[in-house]
Amino acid sequence: MLEHLMKVSALRTGLMSGCVLAVLFSLPVYAQQAEPATPVVVQPGAPGQPTRTLPPSTRATLPPRSAADVRFMQGMIMHHAQAVEMTALIESHTTRKDLRLLAARISHSQSEEIKFMKRWLEARGEPISLAMPEMPGMQMPGMDMSSHASHSMLMPGMLTEKQMAALRNAKGEEFDRLFLTGMIQHHGGALIMVKDLFDSAGAGQDAELFSFATDVDSGQRAEIRIMQTMLGEKPLEEKR
Repeated sequence: MLEHLMKVSALRTGLMSGCVLAVLFSLPVYAQQAEPATPVVVQPGAPGQPTRTLPPSTRATLPPRSAADVRFMQGMIMHHAQAVEMTALIESHTTRKDLRLLAARISHSQSEEIKFMKRWLEARGEPISLAMPEMPGMQMPGMDMSSHASHSMLMPGMLTEKQMAALRNAKGEEFDRLFLTGMIQHHGGALIMVKDLFDSAGAGQDAELFSFATDVDSGQRAEIRIMQTMLGEKPLEEKR
């Protein structure tokens, strides 16, 4: 009798094990046969309004930008490019270590920001460079328009060609002084550009651009204070 019960129990255990294995082995087959879930795109409604379910084909769109946003980015690329050009003179024009460290910081940060601004414009199908203003009578055969642009399209604070030439020709303490005063002037121009952007109706609403412009403002202010200290001047805030 006991032997019979043990056989029945073993049979039942074997049947249960077989069922479990059958279920386990059938799961991957079912998972492969099941259709993938269709993603649900939900758009939150305005305050007091219900949400909306959008079709799966919905694609994200870039936030609106104004003409002032585009001009700001194009102009700031040109502005930053001159700062990088100024810092490139440091290696051969001064031995002052603190000035070299500052110049390396400016060169790196502004080079990276130029890359960001170019990506921002390209993603929106906008040209990298500012459009040349219409100037009747100026389109003469053989005229070097790039040279003309460097004089007529200076952004606020940018050094003139005469100032850049003086900087290139200076050495030692004279170079240090011209570099610091020139870069303070240059940074001050960037602050004006940021202010003009935010003073323009409808501009600066893009989240990326807003974050970038506010970072430029705070970063350039901090570097101006550093350069004033290096010149032995009091920061602007203390002069007031």
